[in-house]
Amino acid sequence: MSTPQPLPHPLPDSLRARAWRLVVCDPMLSVLLVALALLTLADPGQLPHYAGRIDRPTLAALAGLLALTQALQASGALHALAQALLVRLASARAAALALVAASALLAMVLTNDVALFVMVPLTLGLCRLAGLAPARFVVFEALAVNAGSALTPIGNPQNLFLWQRAHVPFASFVWQMLPLVALMLGALLLLTAWAFPARPLRAHAGAAPAAVDRRLLAVALVLYPAFLVAADLGHALPACAAVLAVFALMRPRLLRDLDWGLLLVFALMFVVLRTVVAQPPVQAWLTGLGLQQPQRLYLAAIAASQLVSNVPAAIALAETTSDWRLLAIGVNVGGFGVVVGSLANLIALRLAADAAAWREFHRWSLPFLGFVAAVTYFALFA
Repeated sequence: MSTPQPLPHPLPDSLRARAWRLVVCDPMLSVLLVALALLTLADPGQLPHYAGRIDRPTLAALAGLLALTQALQASGALHALAQALLVRLASARAAALALVAASALLAMVLTNDVALFVMVPLTLGLCRLAGLAPARFVVFEALAVNAGSALTPIGNPQNLFLWQRAHVPFASFVWQMLPLVALMLGALLLLTAWAFPARPLRAHAGAAPAAVDRRLLAVALVLYPAFLVAADLGHALPACAAVLAVFALMRPRLLRDLDWGLLLVFALMFVVLRTVVAQPPVQAWLTGLGLQQPQRLYLAAIAASQLVSNVPAAIALAETTSDWRLLAIGVNVGGFGVVVGSLANLIALRLAADAAAWREFHRWSLPFLGFVAAVTYFALFA
């Protein structure tokens, strides 16, 4: 009798290793998987509803942006831009201030996630050329996009939701949020100047000029605005399919190297958070918080953002109040603090691909939350 042959592994060794690292080494993914398992054990009847709780347009928009950003990186254009910037920036402090300001401004007009998709890869390239550790730069860019995106209705998802719900003019929304954003950006620029040394920047000797794949760059630059317009008009799913199809034909390796783990984390966040919020005890608890009092609403918005992220917090608390301005202020302040406070934080740290960035983020973000929350509370209620 012949010896039975082992069954072939369903995945090549490299893919199995990546899948194992994804589950074991990603703390956010591990927490979400454990939470989902516990929720399923507690109420197996929720299982058929999980798929419907995934926000498919948001996930499609994220996938399309990841693919486009991957194409920009692969083209070499961001590396070439980093080289050009390096010769114009005198110090690490100057570089940090420039990157923070650019991140905040982009977030006001392109949304916080798109700003990060542009700025973080650029920053990583600049840090490699200058021999700098990138973690702190990326952390401050995450803080910057949270602050800058709070200004406009299109800056982040929670603002867009509250703006549409309140039916206020665009300019009125900006005017109401301007004092908060001025406070946050002013404090952040001062903190940036203090946190980064005035040490001169020096590129590594012998760094060859970056080669740019002009064809890939041209395709990415054409698809980027077209994709954003299509997603803004509510066509994120077909737009994502089109982008993925183009790169599958043009550069299949781009799709292989895509951060599929980030997409999985976002899908699980939608399922876990919406399952928790849908529980009757949670709904009853929200009703009993007395959120008609402005002080309680403001503090609840910050606290809820720390627990479930500011987008779900805005959606849940909007059912209890008509004060869109105070709710917008609370959930935007709540984007600081712990990493889950804003999905932009998660995107930044995932793009950084540096374990040190997670520790560095909380080192700066938690005190920044305490300062902004306290000053804003005093300005609103004193």
